[in-house]
Amino acid sequence: MTADHDHPPEEKHSCCRSSCGCGHTPPDGDREPSGCGCAPSGESAHLANLSLLLAATLLVAGLVLGALQLLPPPLERGFHIAALLLGGWILLPNSWSALRAFRPNISALMILAVIGACSIGDWAEAATVVVLFGIAEWLEAWAGTRAHRAIESLLDLAPKLATVLREERFVEVPVEEVRPGEIIAVKSGSRIPLDGVVLSGESSVNQAPITGEAMPVGKHPGDEVFAGTINGDGSLEVRATRLAADTTLARIIHLVREAQEQKAPTQRFIDRFARSYTPAVTVLAFLVFLVPPLFLNGDWSAWLYKACVLLIISCPCALVISTPVSIVAGLTALARRGVLVKGGAHLESLAQLKALAIDKTGTLTVGRPALQGIYPLGTTPEEELLRIAAAIDIHSPHPLAKALVEARDRRGLAPERSENFRELKGLGAEGLVSGIPCLVGSPRFIQSRGANTPELVTQLTTLEAQGLSVIVVGRQLQPQAPAEALGILAVGDTVRPQAAEALNALRAQGVSKIVILSGDNPGTVSALASAVGVREAQGDLLPQDKASAVQKLRASHGVVGMVGDGVNDAPAMATATLGIAMGGTGTDVAIETADVVLMSDELGKLAEAVALARRTLAIIRFNIAFALSLKAVFLALTLCGYASLWLAILADTGTTLLVVANSLRLLRVPRE
Repeated sequence: MTADHDHPPEEKHSCCRSSCGCGHTPPDGDREPSGCGCAPSGESAHLANLSLLLAATLLVAGLVLGALQLLPPPLERGFHIAALLLGGWILLPNSWSALRAFRPNISALMILAVIGACSIGDWAEAATVVVLFGIAEWLEAWAGTRAHRAIESLLDLAPKLATVLREERFVEVPVEEVRPGEIIAVKSGSRIPLDGVVLSGESSVNQAPITGEAMPVGKHPGDEVFAGTINGDGSLEVRATRLAADTTLARIIHLVREAQEQKAPTQRFIDRFARSYTPAVTVLAFLVFLVPPLFLNGDWSAWLYKACVLLIISCPCALVISTPVSIVAGLTALARRGVLVKGGAHLESLAQLKALAIDKTGTLTVGRPALQGIYPLGTTPEEELLRIAAAIDIHSPHPLAKALVEARDRRGLAPERSENFRELKGLGAEGLVSGIPCLVGSPRFIQSRGANTPELVTQLTTLEAQGLSVIVVGRQLQPQAPAEALGILAVGDTVRPQAAEALNALRAQGVSKIVILSGDNPGTVSALASAVGVREAQGDLLPQDKASAVQKLRASHGVVGMVGDGVNDAPAMATATLGIAMGGTGTDVAIETADVVLMSDELGKLAEAVALARRTLAIIRFNIAFALSLKAVFLALTLCGYASLWLAILADTGTTLLVVANSLRLLRVPRE
């Protein structure tokens, strides 16, 4: 279910882009289109929202106070008429546009429902149709505006200025003025302004905004760096390789925009049905009124009465109300379960989910490094290895260093700080621990100091094959003497405890294909896939690679979801039928791009959401079939002369109430 817009291809309006999210773009100079019928923007949007809120308040107040007999009937009727007027003016432009263009859409059904209800004096029913329809439209407009804010969040990642070497000195210039081949200075702790290759310096770079890798990556001369990533504790000189408009980050922004533009609104089932139903009912009523008197000597008054009964029976109040009530009830029930679904169209896609692509970091894993194991290479106890490493790394802000300090604290070891601490950028650090010169760092660092035993090499190969980051602890008693490797600390991201169970629950809900897509190295991804029971996993993927993989899934499976939490996941999420973000660990960009947000940050909630979405869709279909079947029965009774006007009114009102009650059963989903 999506916002109901019927612009022909040649009539595209700016208001749609700014407020309702229907995807239409304005022609040049057309800033105030007439007859668009979309939700208003700016101050008009606030006025429309306030008007809808007042209409809902008056409707509820009239129903409650009337049921309690606290209002006289004329005043109760006044409440409902006021609600009808306050809610109706928002929807009238689109409805009038559809009628004027002879396009019998759901808005035309809404007008017919309101006119029918008013003609029999049921002002409460007329006001209910308008308010519920208005709420559904507001939800769709809100979802559209939220989606377009993702682009603004992406743009904020890229620095606006770059420090460039020109005429033998570094000057700050706008990134748009930097040309490929120029040299850029990147200070520690700052964002890298452009894609490039490291010329000098060593550092660790947080590439999570681009690749989604959980841990910073060491950068040395010759290594590639990306715009928007965060430099760590070293200074770098980088040769720019791309213009600002061609960087990896710029391509991410382009992919998100392109995918969102290609997402045409899903047309409501009732809207499609209305194209035949509304004119057919109208023509049939005229035939009932005209044919018998003209050709069969029928009584004009009698057949006029039957035509009125037919129109009242055919009044699509139950049809119009069934979908928005079910959608609102389903969205509310999901929100209670910690799942935010941004509109009815996405709820329908969730119910039809066939395949799922999942990012690794922050979705199947917790998204931060932790100590996974300690492997002594001699007689040094495990706790001694951790004590030495933490005593040195307590001086460092590096995420791996923090993981070791946290592991020491969890084990209750006494805090200790090394002396004469010295950090070697991108390699490791050294210091005196209890007066003994000790080393902590990468295998390359320890091996460069002379420690390169077969046992060390074998253990490193085993751990790195499991996708773990390895930190070697050693000591060097004399400056010129070879270092001794004491042991290895393995650090890696932690799998979420319920990840495998959550994926099994999704399979039980009919999600037949699950694939892991990650920017991490293939070894890490394969190890994780085995741990959570996924057969297909791909690693070393850039954002555009993830988007391509999702596109292939859509071609083979139709309705595809993409679960992610980072900027690098945004293009794939936008390409998927359904983008799903982890609300607890997800970046603002991922959450804004997503159609579904798991606010409780539990992947297991997704299977519950799929089940509830399918239940919602089943209720909508049942309501529609029930309403149409009942109308068909009374239509036959009318033509046979057995239905009266009062019976028609009772049938129409009763059907509406039953449909609403059935929809509201969705709210019985218990709160957590």
